[in-house]
Amino acid sequence: MFLWIVGGPQSFAQAENHFVRSLWTIHTKFKEVLLCLRKLAKDNIKPRDPTFRHEHEKIKEERFWPHFKGAIGAIDGSHLPVSVPNVLAVCDFDMRFTFVVAGWPGCAHDTRVLNHALAHFPSFPIPPKGKYYLVDSGYPNRTGYLAPFKGSTYHLLEFRLRCHRPPEGKYELFNFSHSSLRNMLLSVLSGY
Repeated sequence: MFLWIVGGPQSFAQAENHFVRSLWTIHTKFKEVLLCLRKLAKDNIKPRDPTFRHEHEKIKEERFWPHFKGAIGAIDGSHLPVSVPNVLAVCDFDMRFTFVVAGWPGCAHDTRVLNHALAHFPSFPIPPKGKYYLVDSGYPNRTGYLAPFKGSTYHLLEFRLRCHRPPEGKYELFNFSHSSLRNMLLSVLSGY
């Protein structure tokens, strides 16, 4: 019943008709499952090392080191083919979610959702000094958040469509490495 309601989106009145249960039962059971999921999220969606003291082994690969020294994960806003269209997800280099905000209605700019998360969720894993998240061009370059160079090829698909030509120049090379590292992390979203 819970999945049917959030997957639709379906109202409680629609659930009442579909499952032939009272509104009180629908509301009570929905709230029970939601509270259980929130408790589960507190245990599972968080940084393994909240102080971010150690560089992850993936960052130490030759193609990323030392250019992305200090990277602690990636942030992306994603539109998923479910009724909760806007999701802000933070992933670490072990491809685990460390923070998730879901449910912004309609189209919301990535920066707006991030700023709201920073202002209203004390559990947001803010990067400590000298550390940062990799973000796409929908986010501004600012302390703790490293975006790609604007005006230069960025997405891996764009590089592939150019007849497999390698990146040219320092901006394209940086963007190619940035995109490769983010995609390695955020491939977890595609299986979401």
